[in-house]
Amino acid sequence: MSDLFPRTPLLTGTDPEAKRAEIRAYFHATLDRYESLFEVLSCDEAYYKKSITLRHPLIFYFGHTATFFVNKLVLAGLLKSRINQRLESMFAIGVDEMSWDDLDEKNYDWPTVDEVRQYRKTMREQVDKLIATLPLALPIDWDSSWWPILMGIEHERIHLETSSVLMRQHQLHYVQPHPDWAPCRETGAAPQNALVPVSGGHVVLGKTDPTYGWDNEYGHHEADVHGFAAARHLVSNREFLAFVEAGGYGQQRYWLEEGWGWQQFAKADHPTFWGKRNGEWHLRLLAEEIPMPWDWPVEVNYHEAKAFCNWKAEQTGQPVRLPTEDEWYRLYEVAGVAEVPAHSKAAANLQLDYWASSCPVNRFKHGEFYDVVGNVWQWTETPIYPFEGFRVHPLYDDFTTPTFDDRHNLIKGGSWVACGNEAIKASRYAFRRHFFQHAGFRYVVSEAPASQPTSRYETDKMSSEYAEFHYGQQYYGVANFPQALAQIAVAAMGSKPARRALDLGCAAGRAAFELARHFDHVTGIDFSARFVGLGTQMKEQGVLRYTLSDEGELVSYHEARLAELGLDGVKEKVEFWQGDACNLKPQFTGYDLILAANLIDRLYSPRKFLGNVHERLNHGGLLMITSPYTWLEEHTPKEEWLGGFKRDGENVTTLDGLKEVLGAHFRLVGEPVKVPFVIRETQHKFQHTLSEVTVWERV
Repeated sequence: MSDLFPRTPLLTGTDPEAKRAEIRAYFHATLDRYESLFEVLSCDEAYYKKSITLRHPLIFYFGHTATFFVNKLVLAGLLKSRINQRLESMFAIGVDEMSWDDLDEKNYDWPTVDEVRQYRKTMREQVDKLIATLPLALPIDWDSSWWPILMGIEHERIHLETSSVLMRQHQLHYVQPHPDWAPCRETGAAPQNALVPVSGGHVVLGKTDPTYGWDNEYGHHEADVHGFAAARHLVSNREFLAFVEAGGYGQQRYWLEEGWGWQQFAKADHPTFWGKRNGEWHLRLLAEEIPMPWDWPVEVNYHEAKAFCNWKAEQTGQPVRLPTEDEWYRLYEVAGVAEVPAHSKAAANLQLDYWASSCPVNRFKHGEFYDVVGNVWQWTETPIYPFEGFRVHPLYDDFTTPTFDDRHNLIKGGSWVACGNEAIKASRYAFRRHFFQHAGFRYVVSEAPASQPTSRYETDKMSSEYAEFHYGQQYYGVANFPQALAQIAVAAMGSKPARRALDLGCAAGRAAFELARHFDHVTGIDFSARFVGLGTQMKEQGVLRYTLSDEGELVSYHEARLAELGLDGVKEKVEFWQGDACNLKPQFTGYDLILAANLIDRLYSPRKFLGNVHERLNHGGLLMITSPYTWLEEHTPKEEWLGGFKRDGENVTTLDGLKEVLGAHFRLVGEPVKVPFVIRETQHKFQHTLSEVTVWERV
């Protein structure tokens, strides 16, 4: 096997046939290396015994990467038929267990190892034929028919890592040494760690290089990073031993609540790859156990790394924590790290260029630091989140989006087995905090708190529909409804004072922001805390992310930004409150405009609201009421309806009722206007409604 494992290819160039040959070589080298990893297993039984209870046995991972190729290429229309539908269903999903206490007891009728080997061989032949015949135009981008081929290759490289972690957790008699997977033999005294200053600076994140990328790497993020101090070395086994010997695993005060829950479940009192033999610490590697190399990096999950930092902070009196993703980028730049070269070994324990294990933490120097990249992944404080402009690739819509839950933290820098896309600066991989990879950590000292960007997508159906209704795209040529109402209101105001406005029943808040273009201050109030939360998030973070139902269980992912709507400059004039329109608090008064949009036919007592609303308005102020007049007893008792019934044999409309209730304090300005709106329910079902708009002036 070549000493230099091929790098992820550039997707640009002027010679399509040379690029075709490069991708073909990349494909076969990746499959060869993955299959050689499974030669570490000592017998067929090793494929079927779970190495940990929370993951599938290794037979799943042996087949999974092959079926991934087939499933994506069929989805892309590049393969016309499946190879083995049973295997392609069985091996499709089930990689990331959802919780450390989520034990999967399902029974699987696993195929034989030889059957999976033959399946992989057939897949390889079909993909090789596709690579040889598929038209190729450069550059390749993610709309190219070549993108799913690269996706499959990079996916297989990810599983070099995840499968090697599982093998490392297997019982020793199920694994055996292999010449392609030989570990490092260098070890010595652990260096004394020290803090090195890192100057503050501006970082810009978002993939721009012309190589394959996963969806979460694209988009744009930039930030100003405060200066901080960072540990020169990754935390070594020796440095971590002090935490173990201090009883850190048994002291709850060092652990976050989630971490303590994991510790209590796992009964851990030392790192998972550590073990004692004859009273001496040993380290479990891929296929053997060796006397503890104290100068190698400790490998732990996020919870253990965070507990160590909290212990270290108590010991030193300094604000010790893990770095953020932004801080890691700043460290990368200050240390002068470069991407892995194409034709020579990496200046780091990366890309399988050296060993199938970690190595001493003082082996690879990067500026004033060591192992800014390589050796082991480094946990960060940052839960993965989408950059501005994030889009989901249609062929792999669940690669990242399930991790936007504030439960998956980013790991940076790559490990000894990180290769291909994993080894580039822009890579963004995140795992659940209890998860084990070949991952350790570096600590930092900073007075600045670790920023926590929002990562969640709103999945509540009604909240998502209203987020789209307020901030999303227009459908069937119908103008955005909250924006249209705000424009009507502003036109009606004319030269009247425009000091304060109230958007009552504000829902997701778009009209409040639109009114703030004209008014000095706008208050948005809604009975629903969920809706108020949407408006508040848009004000504070400038972005809403939400899923919309497309068809059955299928959803699409959407993002709306205040700045893109031209509203970022008015957000400081807007506030949101939860409140009951029929029982508003006294401070909500003195308004020049009150907008009650699609509200009155959802109130339990519209007559009470309308009977008192004049007290909230300044003299000469306007009340604008919009409603489709959809009176339903589930919302409003029939005796409270303003119209939509007969009285003494005559029809009573809601407009009649409004005139009756408001007549003592208001005069109707102009004629009612009907304004349409469309609410998207699925990609095939839309609700089209007309809302009648009336404007009333307080007299």
